Amino acid sequence: MDRFESMSAFVAVVEAGGFSAASRALGMPLATVSRKVAELEEALGAQLLVRSNRAVSLTDIGREYFENSRRLLEDLSEIEQSASGGYSEPKGLLTIAAPVAMGRLHLSPILIAFLQAYPEIDVELRLSDRYIDLFEDRVDVALRVGHLGDSSMVAVRAGEVRRVVCASPSYLDARSEPTHPSSLTDHDCVTMIPLEAAAEWTFSVGKSLEKFPIRSRMTVTTAEAACDAAAAGLGITRLFCYQVSEAIKHKRLRLLLRDFESDPVPVQFVYPGGRRIPQKLRAFIDFVLPRLKSTLVFDP
Repeated sequence: MDRFESMSAFVAVVEAGGFSAASRALGMPLATVSRKVAELEEALGAQLLVRSNRAVSLTDIGREYFENSRRLLEDLSEIEQSASGGYSEPKGLLTIAAPVAMGRLHLSPILIAFLQAYPEIDVELRLSDRYIDLFEDRVDVALRVGHLGDSSMVAVRAGEVRRVVCASPSYLDARSEPTHPSSLTDHDCVTMIPLEAAAEWTFSVGKSLEKFPIRSRMTVTTAEAACDAAAAGLGITRLFCYQVSEAIKHKRLRLLLRDFESDPVPVQFVYPGGRRIPQKLRAFIDFVLPRLKSTLVFDP
């Protein structure tokens, strides 16, 4: 059995949605495609596909094998193209993870232009405020906000953002404006977890960082919910500047305690190190990075 031929046949069946469609796409007899996939399953000792009269579907093992096989075949194609001295248009599926607000407000509009510039690349954009493990979740590149721990990941800086405190004009009219972090105990707050603790916020006071207790009236798990609650007058919230930039622009929120803001945190693209960067990922970084940097400038 030719492992790469069988792997290619399997990937084609999944991408085409069936054996007949894969046979036409590969220019290969239907019986040959079916035999190669069967040989692959036998060699692996695992069922990759569930076959029915109308369609095929992936088993859990098959889904993982498909993702890994597709990337391996794309890498092999690029290596062969490079060895032959030729140039091939970047292509393939690029899986990207990003925080919800950052992805929706800043990354998604740039991705539309990127896809128009690279018609052979497809993108799967996963927006989530939870931590994404690039290996476990099979993600090519992630946009991260905050300092990174020690890892084998390559990090490419795209800019920086600040945590800012804000509240609606209606709330401030009713409750007055805090002039020092210590006065937050007299106010209602809207907190977002796991961005920071719901019982205290950290501020820069002089040359040191200090924690101040707060009263969390409402705790949420997304920036959009915190921003909406604060804009509705429920209380004071503390979020990254990009998460509230639109609300501030339209005067639904007003910035507070600017003199006590802590140092900005980096925004970075991270991807696995220790291997050749695929063409599709290099094209993505080169295209998106300068455009994202320009959008992250916060000047209220």
